[in-house]
Amino acid sequence: MNVLIIGANRGIGLGFVKKLLLSSTYNHIYATYRQKDGAVELMNLEIQHPGRAIALQMDVTDEEEISEAVSRIREQIDHLHLVINCVGFLHDDQQQPEKSLRHINSENLLRYFQINSIGSVLLAKHLLPLFKHQSRSIFASISAKVGSIGDNGLGGWYGYRASKAALNMFMRNVAIEYGRTSRNTIVVMLHPGTTDTGLSEPFQRNVPPEKLFSVERTVSQLLAVIDNLEPADSGEFFSWDGSRLPW
Repeated sequence: MNVLIIGANRGIGLGFVKKLLLSSTYNHIYATYRQKDGAVELMNLEIQHPGRAIALQMDVTDEEEISEAVSRIREQIDHLHLVINCVGFLHDDQQQPEKSLRHINSENLLRYFQINSIGSVLLAKHLLPLFKHQSRSIFASISAKVGSIGDNGLGGWYGYRASKAALNMFMRNVAIEYGRTSRNTIVVMLHPGTTDTGLSEPFQRNVPPEKLFSVERTVSQLLAVIDNLEPADSGEFFSWDGSRLPW
């Protein structure tokens, strides 16, 4: 089996690479990073597993980089069985999730959408040829429960919530089109739960210990969900425990 993990230089993405490398089921594990200086651990895995772990540079906000990375993959293989897009942005030193309307500005909103939403649909565009085969394949995007409109009872986090809701809509559309053009591909969105990574670190204070997952636990739980997917599940939004989330 051939796998592509997008956003694999840290957090959940890196966790997937480490977990999958333990199984002989996976022949090639392609793993993307945005900047080389932030991907030291991933590069070490590539050295330790020559020919199996293949690191590729890719910024999901740059369609040319997506196209180039996919072209490199297609030079080596002609199909993928599992793709997981783990790229996501919530905060950094310059930008924090908005608590109210007074914190809204258009540049920050655009950044949320470029990273959390548009990147996935561009990936779907360029990866389609690698999904056109007769075997079962999965295209999963890491979403977030806060992107559920029906579940939103607290408000706030305008850009992050809206960009994850947009991700869900984009990938629902992709599932419908893939259903016509790549019928053996199951397209899903996955909520990982609150995972102990840099993305969630500033917001862990009120999370009960039993609801704060290690990266290893999150990866195992999401792989269990993926393993149990059926064709009828394409286009759906699942939580880490396999339950369906409202739109």
